[in-house]
Amino acid sequence: MEFNKDLGIQQVAFTEKTNYKNFPMVPRVIFGKGSFDQLGDILLPKRKHSDAPFIFLVDDVFEGKELANRIPLLFNDQIIFISADEEPKTSQVDALVEMIRKEYSELPSGIVGIGGGTLMDLAKAVSILLTNRGGSSEYQGWDLVNKPSVYHVGIPTISGTGAEVSRTTVLLGPEKKLGINSDFTTFDQVVLDPDLTQGVSKEQWFYTGMDCFIHCIESLDGTYLNAFSQSYGEKALELCKEVYLGDISEEESREKLMMASWHGGMSIAYSQVGVAHAMSYGLGYVLGVRHGIGNCLVFQHLQEFYPEGVALFKEMQNKHGIIMPKGICSNLSDEQFDIMVSVSLAMGPLWENALGTSWREIITAEKLQAIYRKI
Repeated sequence: MEFNKDLGIQQVAFTEKTNYKNFPMVPRVIFGKGSFDQLGDILLPKRKHSDAPFIFLVDDVFEGKELANRIPLLFNDQIIFISADEEPKTSQVDALVEMIRKEYSELPSGIVGIGGGTLMDLAKAVSILLTNRGGSSEYQGWDLVNKPSVYHVGIPTISGTGAEVSRTTVLLGPEKKLGINSDFTTFDQVVLDPDLTQGVSKEQWFYTGMDCFIHCIESLDGTYLNAFSQSYGEKALELCKEVYLGDISEEESREKLMMASWHGGMSIAYSQVGVAHAMSYGLGYVLGVRHGIGNCLVFQHLQEFYPEGVALFKEMQNKHGIIMPKGICSNLSDEQFDIMVSVSLAMGPLWENALGTSWREIITAEKLQAIYRKI
């Protein structure tokens, strides 16, 4: 700081400052057994009027089940049951948006997603496309959304993906599998009711929970690591170990895994994932492999990158008697391998987090193809 005699004031020498990311978080969240029953009270103040409905996008496994009957419908609210057997697609989002626009003369009061990661992503994407013109594939990327979405609520019925807290909605498009990453993607409200995760199959419980575990490993081992992401990642990893290696009750396991999913999603909000996720995108695009199992199929072969994490993963796998499918890529053509590799290598931020700015010198198409051929 210097004194300018002519002006009689002190001059401050400013140095260039780092521009930190200013990410949004879910502004409202309710947690607890039975908290789903408060949904009606939560939505009531958000209703614009009787002709502006809430649209509930619900996993079709709940069709005709008790949960569907507990949804607080009013006026002309609508439930749309959707299969989660496949990864969410841009064409699926566009079809839902077109249907809603044709059926209602104005924007709905909000979109509510009830289900796993697929339903979370569909709810986020539909809420964005209702206020932003064009097809959803036009918004696959980072910060391409211009207008705020309609009010949207996420209610996970399985834990692990972190989709309930993230600012991305991953979609399978005509040319790529990539998320709509934006400040308008994040849910306005999340309802975390551990009771809703009862009845999940053992395999699905493992694969989806391992998505959270792998989030933590990739975030904590990444070059983007910082105190913010580390604090959430370490807590999520601790909870994953309790759930998958500890001796706790089923009820406590549901609660802890739901919190692990939340913290795991937060850990990558200010950092990134890595090799397993980048390669899983390739599997999902070419073969339609669902995200959780795709991460597991890849991660088991990544000792070179995450030796301690892979060892822990295999210990958890053995403890719960999970047998991975084999031969997934055994009959693929060279062209299909090339596409998988291309989709994977397009995930630049993930590779940079995993391997640093010189990642292109470390990872090659041949190396990726060799890993895919093991799956």
